[in-house]
Amino acid sequence: MASNTDSPLVELKNLSFGYGDRVILDGISMTVPRGKVTALMGASGGGKTTILRLIGGQNTAQSGELLFDGDDVTRMNHAQLYAARRRMGMLFQFGALFADLSVFENVAFPLREHTPLSENLIRDIVLMKLNAVGLRGARDLMPSEVSGGMARRIALARAIALDPELVMYDEPFSGLDPISLGTAARLIRQLNDSMGLTSIFVSHELEQTFAIADHVIILANGKIATQGTPDEVRQSQDPLVYQYVNALPDGPVRFHYPGVSVEEDFGVGVAL
Repeated sequence: MASNTDSPLVELKNLSFGYGDRVILDGISMTVPRGKVTALMGASGGGKTTILRLIGGQNTAQSGELLFDGDDVTRMNHAQLYAARRRMGMLFQFGALFADLSVFENVAFPLREHTPLSENLIRDIVLMKLNAVGLRGARDLMPSEVSGGMARRIALARAIALDPELVMYDEPFSGLDPISLGTAARLIRQLNDSMGLTSIFVSHELEQTFAIADHVIILANGKIATQGTPDEVRQSQDPLVYQYVNALPDGPVRFHYPGVSVEEDFGVGVAL
């Protein structure tokens, strides 16, 4: 299907997914605007990473549609899905580098797997991608010799090696120090704009997420609690969104796990 630059690159229509009787996503509809940076947020277990896995075809929805550039991923055969994945890049949580391959070989891997390019051309592309993330000089190091922040940037170079249209990031800020976190956030924004990408990332880090995202979607209880620009999400009066954005310990998401009353457990008149 020919791309329509005015249409969203990814669109979920009344999509549901779960494991057995456990519902993760309950008839949600959302769009990922083409050329923009979209953030998926919400409490842990809310289905954020599941959405990335559904887009990439690792999981298949029980009902509804998931359109990638107008084609339904849920109906693709193996060959069609393989072709669609070549147009996607994925940055896994904590990088997921191949431990026995050098930095250079990690970034070269998708080029060798998916293209017939010569080794000379692969070398130039790998060095360009490493240069884009500031790590061309680290080409000969092994993953065990780099920091967590560097590993995340190497994984990003690998994710963009094939010049994808869509790049997905699973918690790219998790476990990073403030310097590395700021660097990772700027890279997501800069690469999205300079390479003409569409980006979608899962995050719990409010400040950096709101600084770089064009569109924010907050998931809760299998539904979309709110979505909009960072400013629109900040101003939401939805109790759950308000609790999440302001990091309040109690609200719709309760601090105490449901159970019998304190009086039943400890006796009348006991206060905890």
